[in-house]
This record gives sequence, C-alpha cells and structure tokens, in this order.
Amino acid sequence: MADDFDAEQKRYLEGFSHGIAAIRMTGGLAGGGTAPAPAAEPTGPDASHIKAQDRTVKNGGKLADQEKWKRAENPFDGHNRLIAEAETGKAPKPEDNFRWRYHGLFWVAPAQNSYMCRLRIPNGILHHWQFAGIADLADAHGGGYSHVTTRANLQVREISPEHGQPFLDGLVDLGLTARGAGADNIRNVTGSPTAGIDAQELLDTRPLAKSWHNHILNDRSLFGLPRKFNVAFDGGGVLPVLEETNDIGFQAVEVMEGAAVEPGIWMRLVLGGITGHRDIARDTGVVLRPKECNAIADAILRVFIENGDRTNRSKARMKYVLDAWGYDKYLAAVEEKLGRKLERVDPSHVKPRGGFDRYAHVGVHKQVQPGLNWIGVVLPVGKMTTDQMRALAEISRECGDGQIRLTVWQNFLFSGVPDDKVAEVESRVAALGLSTKASSIRAGLVACTGNRGCKFAAADTKGHALLIADHVEAAVPGLDVPVNVHLTGCHHSCAQHYIGDIGLIGAKVTVSEEGDTVEGYDIVVGGGFGEAARIGTEIWKAVKAEDCPGRVEALLTDYLRHRTGPQESFQAYTARRGPEALKGLADARLLEAAE
Repeated sequence: MADDFDAEQKRYLEGFSHGIAAIRMTGGLAGGGTAPAPAAEPTGPDASHIKAQDRTVKNGGKLADQEKWKRAENPFDGHNRLIAEAETGKAPKPEDNFRWRYHGLFWVAPAQNSYMCRLRIPNGILHHWQFAGIADLADAHGGGYSHVTTRANLQVREISPEHGQPFLDGLVDLGLTARGAGADNIRNVTGSPTAGIDAQELLDTRPLAKSWHNHILNDRSLFGLPRKFNVAFDGGGVLPVLEETNDIGFQAVEVMEGAAVEPGIWMRLVLGGITGHRDIARDTGVVLRPKECNAIADAILRVFIENGDRTNRSKARMKYVLDAWGYDKYLAAVEEKLGRKLERVDPSHVKPRGGFDRYAHVGVHKQVQPGLNWIGVVLPVGKMTTDQMRALAEISRECGDGQIRLTVWQNFLFSGVPDDKVAEVESRVAALGLSTKASSIRAGLVACTGNRGCKFAAADTKGHALLIADHVEAAVPGLDVPVNVHLTGCHHSCAQHYIGDIGLIGAKVTVSEEGDTVEGYDIVVGGGFGEAARIGTEIWKAVKAEDCPGRVEALLTDYLRHRTGPQESFQAYTARRGPEALKGLADARLLEAAE
C-alpha cells in the first residue's frame, strides 16, 4: 500500500508518526486523548501589557474593569465600530467611553450629554491658523467655546456623538491630533511656555517636547499603561511649567566644574509627582544629555508597564511602584532596560536654578530678542468663545510672530510682538472683553471644569473661582503680592489644589438632619511649586461654597496684618504660623467681621 503514496506524502506520514510517538513519550496523549496546546506567547505592540495582565492574574489578582476592556478589544482596533455606533447618535457604553478616550473624546454625561475633546499640543504652542481652525471646529461640532487646561492644552466641549469623528478629522486637517489624550496613556507633553524667547532659560524645550510627542504617537506599545502618565520639560526660564507635578520631569540645569560629568547644560531627572495623591516629584540625582530624554523616558515607562498595579485604579500610578520599591530599585530596573548606568551628579555641583516671575504669564515682558515682547492674556478661568479665539488669532498674525503659547496657568501668551505694537495688542485684547493685566488674586486663579462639565466634580469650580476673585478684589484691596488660589472639583485634582497658596477641593456639605447637601469645599493652605514646592495642609473641611469667599478674605487679611513684610510670601507666612494658629486667626477674623 505504501507504493500508492508519492515521495512528499511519505515524508508527511513519516513526520506525523514521529510526532505522535514523541507526544506519547512525554505524556501528551493517553488513551487516544489530545494534548492541550500550550498558551501562545503574546506578540505585537500589546504584548508587554498582556504579559503584565497575565502575571497579575497568575499571582491571584483581579484585573480592573479597564484592563479587561483593553484586553477584550483594543481601542485602536475597535475604532471603526466606535465610529459606526456614534453615527447613530447613541451614547457610548462605559467600556466604549473608555475606548473613545484613546482618541481624545470623553463622554461627560450626566454633566453634559456630549463628548469633550482634549487635544495634544506639544509644549502648548499653536500657529494662529490652527488656533482659529479649532474655533471653527468648535462652532461646527461643539459648543462654540474652548477651555485652556492646566496642561497647557485646549479642550472643546458639547460635541454630540455623530460629530465626534468629524471633529477629530478636522484636527488632522489642522496638523493636530487628540490621539492618546485620555485614558491610560501619556498625556499632553508640556514644556516651558517662553521656550526660545526667555533670556534666563538654559535650554529651548520645544524640540524636546515635540520629539517626545512624536515618539509616543508612533509607538503603540506606549499606549494602554496601568494608568495615565505625565511628562514635562523645564528649560530654566522665568515661567514655571510645574514639572515637579509630573510623573517624569526633565529640568535643564548647569553642571559646574568638578562634577562626575563634564560641565555644561544637562537635564536633571525628577520622578513621581502626582499632587492629587499628595506627592511632588523628587530629584533622583540622575542627569542626562538632552538628546537622551526620549530613551530614558521610554525605559522608565517600560518598567512601569511591567510592574504597575492593574487591579486597583487608585493605586495604579507610577508613584506607588516607587513607594513600594524605592527609587534605587526602580532606577536599577531602568538601567537594566537601557543596558548601561545612568549618570549621577551631587547637587553641590549643580548651579542653582534662576528664579521665577509669578507674573510672567500676564502682561508685557521683554524677550531675549531685542525689540520684541511676549504678552500674557488673562482668561477668566481659562474660557474663550470662538469669536474671541478667531480675533486673538488675527492679533497674533498681525502684531506678533503668529504663535499662541498656552500655559499651565490656564491662559496664553502672544510672542514676537514688536515694541511699537504692544499698545495695539493691549487695546485690541481689551476690546474683546479680555485683559493683559491682572490683580494679585486673578493672576494665579486656577479652576478645573467643575460640575458644569464633569460628572466627578462636587462643585461649580469655575463659577465659584470668579466669585472669590470678585470678593477679594473688593474686600482686600491692599493685596500687593501674587497669591495662587486653585479650585478643583474632585480627588482627580485637575486644578492641582495642593500646590496653591490656597487650595479648594469640592465637597458636598450636609446642611440638614435629613442629609440634604449643598456645594462646598475642603480648604488647604501653604502649597507651592518650583523652589518652594510643597503640598498644602488642610485647615477646614466642608465649607459651604457661599462661605468660601469670606474664608479666603480672612486668610489674606490676616496675612497682610501679620506678615513680616512684603518679602514674606503667603506660603512662608503659613509655614511660620502653623495650620492650627492660622485657622484660629482666620476664625477670629470671621467673628470680628460678623460683629
């Protein structure tokens, strides 16, 4: 019968019989049964994430819902289905709301029955035509306005489901994207707002921010982290970028003679900032050449991908790996990824950073280029109408260098304005109902979206922020130094209340035995950033929103009465007095005002 098979069939049968014999020898077949196939090794860009999930389950952990959703259908693979369902006008299911965030769209019901889109704008810089183009998109597909965020970014709201993809397509036409702007991804890359125009800066952050932005977008394996991730670049200029609030901060520093590395401009690495969890990024002692930022940030992320918590969303940020391991172990794992040791420099060999100007994001300031200026425009808690946006774009084109520079203080800068155009810019901005000047209270006023547009917020932060500013301007006219007041609506701390001189976080305040509640805030004092980086201390809980302007007034009045002089900052004053004494002083001031 063997003669009935050709040579190729004979080789196949011989191989098949040898294979069966081998399986039987290893116990794979018993009594004619079939050996279970070994689990396939994950491959492709999602492999490291799948392996991390598998280890979690193998070790007895239960994956968070978001991890299950990512595994069931990658948000990029499911995009065409998401578009088809959105075209019907249907609200997304929770898992699809999560998936849409990979594309930059957030379903914000019940606050608004629509999407919010958050963009990606590396270093926060837009061309005038992009800024005007976003305004046109907000009119065509959204609510006719935009907000500047605390990551020097823009978000557009009130986008109905069927308008979501057309809005994203419009961004592409403008050379922009929202890809990865939400969910478990690396958020908008921030850099110094005055990069390239600041006489004090050590390094222009624009190329670094743009390079890292492109690195992220072109590597799918860097999407789907255990949790969101923030990276910032500080060039050493007068306007802070708040890199110490980021998971990774790169700080331009000047290394002096006598260090373990050659003198010159290096980037210092700080890790673990997440102010909503009461932590500020810490100096690791590591310095690196600017061209190494991408490789080292990538290695840091790979360690986080493999070891971040995929079971508990509230403990899934990189900070918690650092807390569990310590910085030395984490950096050793990074070095293993890199295949080399990181350079380290004793702080004594690093020249102190130049100081900050807390008014640098407001008003007229000389650029390093002779005869040119940047001008900071005040936006009421970050909001602009589309008509204002188009008019501002025209001012930038006609009177400046054509760029709009967003800041983490929820406003923006015109740049490249010649001396003889400054007055015209100020006049045209004023005609739009905006200003290039700010009081000590408005210059540092920051507020998240609040419950008008976010389902997590417990209070109307933007509305209450403006009421506080109005009240303080009238009640404390002698305030002669900048004081930062940050209002955030929930524990996500988008407005970073813990680093404000005065920080307010939304809370429901019980006002009756039946459990009725009104909007209110817990209040902290003494936070700071930069060389004064510090997490604020809570002094009051559950203060009704209507009482908050008076509480802020009381704190500031006591500060003016008892400070050693204008040189003593509000933060230094609160540290000297202590939280209990400060609370007592403010309470006494409230009683005095009531008499």
